[in-house]
Amino acid sequence: MYLGAANGCIYQSRDGGKTWARLARVGNRDDLVVDNILIDPVDPKHLVVGAFVVADGGGIYISNDGGTTWTAQPEMLGQSVRSVTFAPSDPKILVAGTLEGVFRSSDGGGHWERISPKESVELHEVESLAIDPENPNVIYAGTWHLPWKTTDGGKNWTNIKQGIIDDSDVFSIVVDPKQPNVVYLSACSGIYKSEDRGAKFTGGVGVNKTQGIPSTARRTRVLMQDPNNLNTVYAGTTEGLYRTDDGGKIWTQTTGSDLIVNDVYVDPANSQHVLLATDYAGVLASDDGGVSFQSSNTGFSVRQIRAFTADAQHAATVYVGVVNDKQSGGVFVSHTGGLSWKHLDDGLDGHDVFSLGQAPDGTILAGTEHGIFRLKDALWQRVGDDTKAAAAPVAAVKTTPVASSRRKAVRTKAARPQPAKVQRAVAGPPLKNFDGSVFGFALTGDTLFAATSEGVLRSATSGVTWNLVAAIPAGDWHFVAAAKDYVVAASLNAVEMSADGGKTWQAMALPPKVTQVAALSVDGQGEVWIGDRDGVYLSTTKGTSWQTLTNLYVRNVDSLYFDEHANRMLVTTNEPATAAFAVEIPSMRVDSWDTKWNLRFVRPVGDYLLGATLFDGVVVQPRMVDSALAAKP
Repeated sequence: MYLGAANGCIYQSRDGGKTWARLARVGNRDDLVVDNILIDPVDPKHLVVGAFVVADGGGIYISNDGGTTWTAQPEMLGQSVRSVTFAPSDPKILVAGTLEGVFRSSDGGGHWERISPKESVELHEVESLAIDPENPNVIYAGTWHLPWKTTDGGKNWTNIKQGIIDDSDVFSIVVDPKQPNVVYLSACSGIYKSEDRGAKFTGGVGVNKTQGIPSTARRTRVLMQDPNNLNTVYAGTTEGLYRTDDGGKIWTQTTGSDLIVNDVYVDPANSQHVLLATDYAGVLASDDGGVSFQSSNTGFSVRQIRAFTADAQHAATVYVGVVNDKQSGGVFVSHTGGLSWKHLDDGLDGHDVFSLGQAPDGTILAGTEHGIFRLKDALWQRVGDDTKAAAAPVAAVKTTPVASSRRKAVRTKAARPQPAKVQRAVAGPPLKNFDGSVFGFALTGDTLFAATSEGVLRSATSGVTWNLVAAIPAGDWHFVAAAKDYVVAASLNAVEMSADGGKTWQAMALPPKVTQVAALSVDGQGEVWIGDRDGVYLSTTKGTSWQTLTNLYVRNVDSLYFDEHANRMLVTTNEPATAAFAVEIPSMRVDSWDTKWNLRFVRPVGDYLLGATLFDGVVVQPRMVDSALAAKP
């Protein structure tokens, strides 16, 4: 079996969907939605994929070695392919639907020609296709407007809309393989059925409303017939899975309404075995005909990990936070140093987790797109408006510049002049009902800092209450880091630094060439590190001068992290290369590892490193092998 993901990857299963392994990345890009996969019934090593990019573009991709390698079909390059199918009576005949129209191949996908009128103002945005099981010239095409049909291979097209509500997006079309006069069609206005080859449809949300599917779930992404019981049809909707056993008269919901179903597979050898491809929950499997489902994601993950923190009190306990996974996401905890994971999302309500941290009292904190959450007794609780423990204002302390020291391994760049400026770190009033986005946490002594969309926050109560740092301008602050008494915070185009644990703050000048900060850190000597699209910059003079390392050549820096125990700076990039770097302090020697993975960041766990990939979960040293997080939703 093959599974297409929204990041250009194809996964393969050799045990009926129980376990998966990543097979290949189609098109060598991570924004390609692999939405259609065809397996040649004559030659199973011949695969054809239709894919699209959400913004625009895509194409037809062909493999002749079972999916190991892929070639873009040149005539369809750049086409946003939304549907592909082959003729049951002649598998060499394929049709593809794109944003521009309908295309056909007569040689298994080797060559393509447009068969819909190029000048048509209606027959485009083709989301679904079906071919008559007996006559390959009879083609049904569902668009973002209404369905169409041709009986002569595309020479002439007829709009088949009788009984269908106007302007209905047609997501899926099914022609009964034994009775071609029976056609099922799903649209944004409901599920329809025709018993006269599409001349007239009944159903939808009008007078003949489909029984059993509420109007809120009428966006049916896919229809799938049971090949062994043709009156049994599954409907995958944006609000769960439905099933009918009487040809569409009555539908019964078999999953929760919080599930978005993108595809349905019914095993032709065993109709009780049903698989679902979903948003957020990955693959779900049923062995009782869709009555109940269990996760079946071993070896498969498209998780985007954005956050990490290690438990300072338990060496093998680490936490990661993910985004874009709704109820299946949130936070995962490992008590085995990253080798196995447990879902920890109760109370997060499906929020994205942008940052994680640990308070002085050991409490784990999660920064989301809607405020800060604290973990207590395995339950996340949103930080409330209890102001009794709010921190008092901190008196001003005058600071003096730190003397700089130069090293042979560092090349000095031109400085951007910036007068020293010391500000009072007077805390603002305690925040109530804070609802901003939280991008980072940092801890120095007993004081927590948070970089948020509304400014830099400070807490002296282990995250129970928070105050704005009034000395730092309000706005969108994306980064905060601390080492010993040094604290730095950065927006995309400004940096503030404190050398006394956040009591006073001083604005820093950015490196002359930096137009947008992409990563930030500070080491135990008070040296500030900044990463951007062109490399890594280092300042020992609070921004009055910046240098680049002569032996560290990187671009598109994604993460900088000071590993205090090993006294080194860890560096990763979002380049196609799979290397991670460590800069030893103070020698500035650069070490690197070819991790074999595209890593978002690396973090120390005991005496080894843990890495977060862009889409494949967590990997760990010594060989950056798969962690179980990549296998569980």
